[in-house]
Amino acid sequence: MAASLRLRGAASGLRYWSRRQQPAVASLAAVCSRSMASKTPVGFIGVGNMGNPMAKNLMKHGYPLIIYDVFPDACKEFLDAGEQVVSSPADVAEKADRIITMLPTSINAIEAYSGANGILKKVKKGSLLIDSSTIDPMVSKELAKEVEKMGAVFMDAPVSGGVGAARSGNLTFMVGGVEEEFAAAQELLGCMGSNVVHCGAVGTGQAAKICNNLLLAISMIGTAEAMNLGIRLGLDPKLLAKILNMSSGRCWSSDTYNPVPGVMDGVPSANNYQGGFGTTLMAKAYRLL
Repeated sequence: MAASLRLRGAASGLRYWSRRQQPAVASLAAVCSRSMASKTPVGFIGVGNMGNPMAKNLMKHGYPLIIYDVFPDACKEFLDAGEQVVSSPADVAEKADRIITMLPTSINAIEAYSGANGILKKVKKGSLLIDSSTIDPMVSKELAKEVEKMGAVFMDAPVSGGVGAARSGNLTFMVGGVEEEFAAAQELLGCMGSNVVHCGAVGTGQAAKICNNLLLAISMIGTAEAMNLGIRLGLDPKLLAKILNMSSGRCWSSDTYNPVPGVMDGVPSANNYQGGFGTTLMAKAYRLL
């Protein structure tokens, strides 16, 4: 792939993805006490808003991790918890034969796999590479071809559910790839999600995610406009949300992720809109249509 694709915008995209919340290291270490005898290491590249809690759920299920992020500070709590932190995606591939990537854009994914220090530089034959980024389906297909040349397996497995579901282990994974390898992917993805769905060949996971994001964007805009209208007309926002959620206007954006501050707890609107799926990433998803 063209070098320009690998390099342009990589730093800016990863900078967004690597904004962190820093829980106490002692708390993380406590949930990670485990017997590792029966679990081989899993590589995890990209421990940002989504990747961080996803990686922690693998730890909770007893998987030792090989961690890489373009921002070293993002890896500190994993290092303090006893996980291995390495200096490049290639180093991850050298130490693990199952790798999950969680990156913000197609360009970042290309760099992580095909860059000068990318996964493909040291990937082992038979490795399973799972990309949970939301990227262009055509990029997923091209990466799969490059991975196949190296004797490894690539699957696209984007997620839905947001940061809250990533923390609770209730993500939905939409998986594209060889059906015979789905069970191996499901073993890992089931540690991070409550729904793991095989969609078809490589690229179909991304296709399903794009369709979901289209519907999410429409419903979130509609919910925001309806809530704003009601507030301007004198309705209490909590009462309005209650009415919407017992009526035909009910949707995920109204009953699970309401965009109005004070309506519900544990969502970005209750935290000054921090930690959620920002408009920058939604706009990126729309450019994939």
